[in-house]
Amino acid sequence: SQSEQQILSSQLKCVQSIKDGVLEEAKCTESDRVTLFPHQGSGAETQTQSSLKLLQVQTETLYNKGDSEDLYVTNILYEREVTNRELTGGEVTELVWKLCLAHSASYETADLFMTLVFELRHLSLETLRALWQRSSFKCRDNWQPLIDALPSCATEACVVLMKDLIASGEVEEDKVEYFFWSFTFISNPTSGMIESLAPLLKSPRASQSCFLGVTALVHRFCSAHSSCDRVPAVQSVMRTLGKFLGGNCTVQDSEHLSKMQLVLKAIGNAGLAAASLAPALSSCASLKSHPVEIRLAAVQAFRRIPCSVRVRDLLPEVT
Repeated sequence: SQSEQQILSSQLKCVQSIKDGVLEEAKCTESDRVTLFPHQGSGAETQTQSSLKLLQVQTETLYNKGDSEDLYVTNILYEREVTNRELTGGEVTELVWKLCLAHSASYETADLFMTLVFELRHLSLETLRALWQRSSFKCRDNWQPLIDALPSCATEACVVLMKDLIASGEVEEDKVEYFFWSFTFISNPTSGMIESLAPLLKSPRASQSCFLGVTALVHRFCSAHSSCDRVPAVQSVMRTLGKFLGGNCTVQDSEHLSKMQLVLKAIGNAGLAAASLAPALSSCASLKSHPVEIRLAAVQAFRRIPCSVRVRDLLPEVT
């Protein structure tokens, strides 16, 4: 039938010349014909000719061994060039102003922000607090460079300042969550960080990110320090979590049930430091009168507690 007849037909012909394995010349002719009404013989045809010719061959460039003198093997962590001197608090304030004035999507802004993060790491707590008083302003689109830079600072002074800002309610709720989640990525936490954050767990407004962020910091600290359960700051966190358990995790309503599940998850998050709470966790898991969610969460809270605590003796068969 007419509908089955070919409307478009194309043809490509190429002639290539190769010498010593190298393509020296290629000439191609492409023809395309469109037939709209085959019976009437009407249509359109185009023809395209192309030619590719080798002009020159560049000799191979030999590798210069002298170029390797400045090369060295390293990891992919960002390395910043060490400057001759550290900036003062006033100079860091000027840096924040420059960030406000710079274009948001530019290399200049990225470089200024990285400079701000690295300079914050050299400032004392007193200097940081003074810097906040001078630089807590908002730039375009309500952006606060100092708020975004603090979580990447990861020093004890920066963590204490973040805690102060959280406790005083000077930062918006989404930034508070941002602060808490950043604690998870601090590679070398100190007991001073934990000591400053521990009181936040007692607040009635303490969120899930607060419990998990602080206990993740405790876990990282205990992974690097033996006998961390003897450190007063760690003991303070675990005492607070232990008080929430109340001895056997008894709950009164659904709201209390959710909070208890969060506390048990935080205890499991704390890891080695939670060994002192093993007897209470055992009671929480073994009481058949407890909701299944609580008993299961109590069992899961043992996940990072070391075997030396003799979990099998403390945790009877749960049915």
